[in-house]
Amino acid sequence: MIKEIIVVEGKDDTAAIRRAVEADTIETNGSAIGEEVLRRIELAMQRRGVIIFTDPDHAGERIRKIVSQRVPGCKHAFLPQEDALRKGDIGVENASPEAVRRALASVRTEGDPEKAEISNSDLLEAGLLVHGDAARRRLLMGNRLGIGYCNGKQFLKRCASFQITKEEFGQALRQMEEEIARGRSDT
Repeated sequence: MIKEIIVVEGKDDTAAIRRAVEADTIETNGSAIGEEVLRRIELAMQRRGVIIFTDPDHAGERIRKIVSQRVPGCKHAFLPQEDALRKGDIGVENASPEAVRRALASVRTEGDPEKAEISNSDLLEAGLLVHGDAARRRLLMGNRLGIGYCNGKQFLKRCASFQITKEEFGQALRQMEEEIARGRSDT
């Protein structure tokens, strides 16, 4: 049983979580997250802790942002887009139990962004900004670091808030570069 309560978008996401692990969930009922749901998430945080596990799309990121701003200190689980895709639909509900377990095993906790080790110049040097393939490279790096896909500005913020170290960043970058060189950039 997972101690924390997992915040998901809807009933189908709860079903996907329960196929993979034993856990309690709070459903936001989509991006129109209401005050009552936010109060339940605050209480859950006080009592058991919270893991935010939303779809790897714009709406899911919006919900993640709303909840984490309202309830600081949440843990975050990120599902790679390719693990959440079925017949053109993207969502946690499409993920296999193994993919859900991998995402929950790689949970990240927000920390103090003032202690950031990764800078804008690190992202530039890694080809994650102002590069012909920057978006794809951010996707690959985000998956390796367990922080999901996002634009360059958000990527830097996530590196800071999840306190990605220079060592973690460098290791993920080396792995990504090796796989790209071998033509295996799909993992």
